[in-house]
Amino acid sequence: MNQTDLSAIWESFLRDRKFDSVMALADSYPDRQSLVISFRELEVFSSEAADALLEDPDQSLEAADAALLKVVGDTPLEVYVENASVRVFGIPNRIKVRKIRDVHVGKLLAIEGMVRSASKAYTAITKLCVSCQRCGFSFFIHPKTADGHIVCQNQVCDRSGPFKRDLDHSKKTSKRVIQLQENPEDLRGGELPENIGVILTGDLVEGISPGNRVILNGIVKIHEIKSKVGETLDFEYYIYAVSVEVIEREFEEIDISPGDEAKIHDIASEGALDQIKSSIAPSIYGMDDVKTAMALQLVSSPAVHHIDGTNTRGDIHILLVGDPGIAKSQLLKYVVGLSPRGIYTSGKGASSAGLTAAAVKDEMTDGRWTIEAGALPMADLGLAAIDELDKMQDNDRDALHEGLEQQTISVNKAGINATLRCRCSVIAAANPKLGRFDRYEPVSSQIKLMPTLLSRFDLIFVLYDTPSKDLDTRISRHILMADVDESVCTPKIDPVLLRKYIAYSRKNIFPKMTEAALKVIQSYYLSVRAQYDSGPSQPIPTTARQLQALIRLSKASARLRLSDVVEESDASLAVSLTDCCLKSVGTDPETGKADAGAIDTGFTKTTSDRITTIRAIIRELSGPTGLATLSDILEESDKAGIDSDRVSKVIERLRLNGDLAEPRDGFFRLI
Repeated sequence: MNQTDLSAIWESFLRDRKFDSVMALADSYPDRQSLVISFRELEVFSSEAADALLEDPDQSLEAADAALLKVVGDTPLEVYVENASVRVFGIPNRIKVRKIRDVHVGKLLAIEGMVRSASKAYTAITKLCVSCQRCGFSFFIHPKTADGHIVCQNQVCDRSGPFKRDLDHSKKTSKRVIQLQENPEDLRGGELPENIGVILTGDLVEGISPGNRVILNGIVKIHEIKSKVGETLDFEYYIYAVSVEVIEREFEEIDISPGDEAKIHDIASEGALDQIKSSIAPSIYGMDDVKTAMALQLVSSPAVHHIDGTNTRGDIHILLVGDPGIAKSQLLKYVVGLSPRGIYTSGKGASSAGLTAAAVKDEMTDGRWTIEAGALPMADLGLAAIDELDKMQDNDRDALHEGLEQQTISVNKAGINATLRCRCSVIAAANPKLGRFDRYEPVSSQIKLMPTLLSRFDLIFVLYDTPSKDLDTRISRHILMADVDESVCTPKIDPVLLRKYIAYSRKNIFPKMTEAALKVIQSYYLSVRAQYDSGPSQPIPTTARQLQALIRLSKASARLRLSDVVEESDASLAVSLTDCCLKSVGTDPETGKADAGAIDTGFTKTTSDRITTIRAIIRELSGPTGLATLSDILEESDKAGIDSDRVSKVIERLRLNGDLAEPRDGFFRLI
């Protein structure tokens, strides 16, 4: 189809079917520069024009933009929409990044993926204005021909220059380059995700951030791979974007048929929690509380947007701290596979940039700095699993603080200031400092994590590997039978259907708290707090942060049942899980009493008081020399009821924290 026929069809289409949209565009230009139409609309109007758009999109879109300019020009509005563009979405030819080949060059395709990195928006010249220095005539040329042979377009002159560039009168457009990566959930085992560069122009540069899931409709093109030794004959693909559809809703890409929906409601009516719990890593025996928490985490709670503009996260964070060899990693990998959007990473191979975001130079943008999303932004609206959290460097772990609570990642690098969203649940696993747990020391002091990071987890499970004849018999029986009978490891709900169940519940169920459920939560919270109201010297057993966790868990329980109402049973389940974690983590092992300081500060009230007492003893013994001997410290501590082993531990902790110096052997000075 020639250009004239195409222009005529597009003009008729815009006048007959989209005239109101054209007028709205003209009225809001230049703030709005895109006329968005559906491919289906065009196909119904003219199948020939639709086919031409897929096969020769450059020619078709040029005709469409010319038709748009003419239709607006025929109206009484005094506006010239020279930078307006027709944007077509809903392209039927969908393809994966790794499947793009030479036959697709020049064709219009739809590609689904995740924005891995994005450059800053900058200005690009589409038509360069030059003026002849001999006759003064100005005209436009393509920027790529600026360094070639140019002849003055003034017929009277018709000379080869010299010419002067006029940037002020040149035609420009906004431009941005992003890297589109395959969705992690679309990869099979062992496959590495492939990327492709995408050029965005005009108003497409707005509203795209690393971590966004998008359907990108664009034209496949090629450009030469740059080399330090000069020109090459090697080329790589890139996409010139025509339109971008941002997938904002959670799990929108999961296709749920009416038959699937019926099965989902059947599961809910037959006791969803027990079935889903049994479908999480069935090859791993027991761990009912952990699997219950994972089931709640997969659906999580809706985020709360308050009238004052603040937000409370709905995603549930879980930390598993346990002895080696109890299948923590296996649990993490299994739950990532169940989540419709899941990212798995290990602390040994993850840096702060790999978890949050990095500023890197992009070759497609001539070395400009771009933002590259890490694991948390890539898991936006999904689940991120971090294994071996204790093996990460301290600086890398510090980057998690903002992402866990505020669910944003702030990037301030290489002159780039941006905020990425990471609205995801986090499940992490860590090991004790010394390999195995000491039951008589606070858990927080035995793992290499900051108390400020520990307090951001809603549930912390301590998993002990304790020899027990009865339990060991059951576990060994389960493992051995799994080798003989496949049904032992068969989940009650097929993983594909379970992923759809999770997606359905998160898309459609938004539970509200009832007065009865609130009373259960409040009663538990007040009862724990009331145990220690005898004076200011008593430890604080729990804080308002645990109260918010109780609300999240209760709503998640209701959502798991596909209920719009949080009932007493949901609140009771949340209380049971929280109480289990509080007793194992937030308890002073010396007194057996709940103490939130074990998590929030890393010290129980007993330990904190002991440290204060020993510091006072050292200060009292220092005298004019400023030094206290170890023997004197031990003697005075014994009088205060503190045995020598605990004194040694406190002294070692003070030394590690930089609060105590040992100028010579056996002599100490407070700093």
